[in-house]
Amino acid sequence: MNILVINCGSSSLKYQLIDMKEETVLAKGLVERIGIEGSRIKHDTTGKERVTIEEPMKDHKRALELVLNAILDKNYGAISSLDEIAAIGHRILHGGEDFVQPALITNEVIEAIRKNIVLAPLHNPAGLMGIEACRDLMPDTPMVVVFDTAFHQTMPAENYIYPIPYEYYEKYKIRRYGFHGTSHKYVSLRAAEILNKDIKNLNIVTCHLGNGSSIAAVKGGKCIDTSMGLTPLEGLPMGTRSGDIDPAIIPFIMDKEGITTSAEINDFLNKKSGVLGISGISSDFRDLEDAAEAGNERAKLALNIFCNGVRKYVAAYAAQMGSIDVLVFTAGIGENSSYVRERSCKGLECLGLIIDHELNDVRGKEAILSKNIVGPTIMVIPTNEELMIARDTLDIVNNR
Repeated sequence: MNILVINCGSSSLKYQLIDMKEETVLAKGLVERIGIEGSRIKHDTTGKERVTIEEPMKDHKRALELVLNAILDKNYGAISSLDEIAAIGHRILHGGEDFVQPALITNEVIEAIRKNIVLAPLHNPAGLMGIEACRDLMPDTPMVVVFDTAFHQTMPAENYIYPIPYEYYEKYKIRRYGFHGTSHKYVSLRAAEILNKDIKNLNIVTCHLGNGSSIAAVKGGKCIDTSMGLTPLEGLPMGTRSGDIDPAIIPFIMDKEGITTSAEINDFLNKKSGVLGISGISSDFRDLEDAAEAGNERAKLALNIFCNGVRKYVAAYAAQMGSIDVLVFTAGIGENSSYVRERSCKGLECLGLIIDHELNDVRGKEAILSKNIVGPTIMVIPTNEELMIARDTLDIVNNR
């Protein structure tokens, strides 16, 4: 059975066609600049050379038409008929409190996604465009929506309610939701599989570290806490996002700098802060590591603040769960930066988390980084959100 996975941005679209019998990628690609001059598709079919298709795409429907044409193309396609696509899985950022698991797409589900646009005004509309386009182009193909927030909906109230007047939760659903849920779910399941242990018996901390970063406490396969909050701004300092700060900083800076609108302060917190704001150099951790090695003190400071944040969350979540069995690093930085992994583990020896310098010399592949026979295991597991979406889609379709 082949599953098509769709991930829509406001002017972009990522896709993968996955054969679920062997869980192998048949084709994948990226559509860029939808609705903008210079739109194109970078398409890869396994075993064939990459092709770039440059053609105007006024909207997501036209983009998906061209994606399906690429998948079917006799020269560089992967299948011969759309009938070979059994189902479509869509990634949606925010499901609010309405969805604790993936859902078969119906009119009611679409309305619930639309209702949650207020919580994700940049992301949910793009996802809806992808869903509507697929419904027009492949109306008889079952579709499933997988939410970034759903995995975190098992959190207890003491971990998702904010210490502000409770009425704002009741009126506006202001609470911690968490993000990167598909990634945290995939790597926690994969960790249990690699270790040949039942996930129900494991306390796992998963660190999704990239330009956007979040950490989750996964107890018995269920998330009980996570670092991102109402929005993806809370938690760790990130590439350009501030993460946790004293809320009083916001009105203070607004007064001092003459900032008068929420849009300006949101831009400051989301696009000018984080390691970019600290270092003054870059939001790319590779640039920071190079600069730190060359002696740049602010680059070193930015990296140390980030790693200190990781360390604090790991220790806090270990305490919440009562112990820690597995620590997993994933995503762009977690998978590729031995410096960040080693620095983040420094000081966690008190929890039995001892990273091995030689084993840590690895990039972009599954590996165990700790030698200890007993005690917690430290791992690198490359995330595979598309495969997790395809698995969830298959499960929903098979059980409808």
